[in-house]
Amino acid sequence: MEQQVLSWITQYGYLAIFALLMLGIVGLPVPDETLLTFCGFLVFKGRLSLALAFGTAFAGSACGITLSYTLGRTFGLALIHRYGKYVRITEEHIKKAHAWFARVGHWGLTFGYFIPGVRHFTAYAAGMSDVEPHQFVLFAYSGGILWVSAFLSLGYFLGERWEGVEKNIHHYMVWITIAGAIALVGYLVWRRRLAKGK
Repeated sequence: MEQQVLSWITQYGYLAIFALLMLGIVGLPVPDETLLTFCGFLVFKGRLSLALAFGTAFAGSACGITLSYTLGRTFGLALIHRYGKYVRITEEHIKKAHAWFARVGHWGLTFGYFIPGVRHFTAYAAGMSDVEPHQFVLFAYSGGILWVSAFLSLGYFLGERWEGVEKNIHHYMVWITIAGAIALVGYLVWRRRLAKGK
């Protein structure tokens, strides 16, 4: 799949960047970081324009995450209200999800791009939690700008070494994700104990 994706980018250029990132953010198995790093390498080689590569990559990721958010907002809550009782999801659970997004969940939209497997679900969760569109746009699109910039820059500055380093990045990102999850659980446990102590 990875080689096929890189081949499509080489053949179709900006159109492939846009379409593949949009589909990858929605949830299809597209190697997004590899794609972006490769695009940065092509900018380094002079085969792509930096401005156009960034613009199409950001547009693709923004369209993908917006589509996910819209699907979550349109169908997610309706399905929960209709079938939630069968899987023990109550109105109280929905209220807690809303409260969580109001406190810290929006940061998941911004930094979830960098965590494998998370960026595919944060927008659905935001839509299902009824996050307001303007809040979604602010945090999700700023995250998209950071994410696209980071991996395009990586490919550009690494040049010919991009492929070897990019493979190691996936390894490190898995460990960063695990560490982040442990830190989040620890924080939630600490907050719960603090609340009980009051």
